[in-house]
Amino acid sequence: MEPSLRLMYGWWYQGTQHQCPVCEKGNRRWTALKASGDLLCPHCGSLSRDRRLWQLLQEAPLADGASVLDFSPSRSLFRKLSSWKAIRYEASDLSGNFLAHHQFDITQIPVEDNSYDVILCYHILEHIENDLQAMQELCRVLRPGGLIFIQTPFAESCYENPAITSEAERLVHFGQEDHVRIYSIDELRKRLESCDFEVQVNRFLSSDKTLYYGLSHSETVLIATKKR
Repeated sequence: MEPSLRLMYGWWYQGTQHQCPVCEKGNRRWTALKASGDLLCPHCGSLSRDRRLWQLLQEAPLADGASVLDFSPSRSLFRKLSSWKAIRYEASDLSGNFLAHHQFDITQIPVEDNSYDVILCYHILEHIENDLQAMQELCRVLRPGGLIFIQTPFAESCYENPAITSEAERLVHFGQEDHVRIYSIDELRKRLESCDFEVQVNRFLSSDKTLYYGLSHSETVLIATKKR
């Protein structure tokens, strides 16, 4: 029912002051989320990170027939990428809380080597206890020269403690009940490089189009390339 409800909800927000890159609809203002302050598109429900990722995918660009694997996608991007006829899109979510085609364990992905051209791994690795095994699996199933778009919450230094196991403790230490660490940008880069990736760190700051497209004023995205 969500698309129908958003059609009605979005009607009240129609305008030309802003535009969502994902659904391409104009609105007079974004819906601000009280908990995080993030900006939600009233028409498709995309968050700022979804809109940035969609822009990056458009800039890539993906070749016709490219195979894409997406872990726990947002509903807005799942629908957008599912309708992209030029690519072969698959989504996976182990928890069952997201729209997906598969329930892959990211540390044991049941597909052949070199299966995907692009992998989207947004806000996933901070949930994975054995993150190096997950990175090795991502490298295995990615084709040589393929790309992985990666984002997690970041701090100045990496912090993890395997003794912290309860949801209450994880909320205090890592910022969310199901997180097991907080990465620094440099530590995540080093771990990816140890798994045979070349890593490009992309830092995005405010521009004259930041508010127009509802993007974050400060955001980092890592793009990892599998070495040939």
